[in-house]
Amino acid sequence: MIRKIPWGYVASALIVAMTAVVLLSWGREPICKCGWVKLWHFELGTSEGSQHILDWYTFSHVIHGILFFGLLWLVARRMPRGWRLAIATLVESAWELLENTETVIEHYRSVTISLDYYGDSVLNSVSDILAMWLGFLLARKLPVWASVVMVIGFEVFTTWMIRDGLALNVLMLLHPIEAVKAWQGAL
Repeated sequence: MIRKIPWGYVASALIVAMTAVVLLSWGREPICKCGWVKLWHFELGTSEGSQHILDWYTFSHVIHGILFFGLLWLVARRMPRGWRLAIATLVESAWELLENTETVIEHYRSVTISLDYYGDSVLNSVSDILAMWLGFLLARKLPVWASVVMVIGFEVFTTWMIRDGLALNVLMLLHPIEAVKAWQGAL
């Protein structure tokens, strides 16, 4: 019996690979300039932020996957899951590319506490996309209430630990508030 090729999943993998190639062609660092590859980078406010495999913002990318799964389930539930993942991967990859443009990097540096932010390493960008895949998979397997609890839990946890998270990140990117910036910087 010939097995059907899961083209949506193949497309997802190709999108990730193409994103890495584009970031490399833009001169993004493949790994941290420090020369190390860490599984988890705990420290905030250092030039090593967004340079390693996992960091505090990995939780936000897992949330992206949960949200993308839910949204695509609402608008395209008859579409095969592989193709829904490909759409989510395309959106996440587009974000990773946009986030690593000089315009957005400078904007982050000017309106947030991320003064030492110089963009993501390619390793970190790919890891962020894979974290989104994890969120997508979790949302597929977990009951809706568990996904909602996970999103709220990750937001509360990161807000408590680092005074940042997906909601605050979006707020500060789109409509910076000086009081929030000051609160975040008081860590």
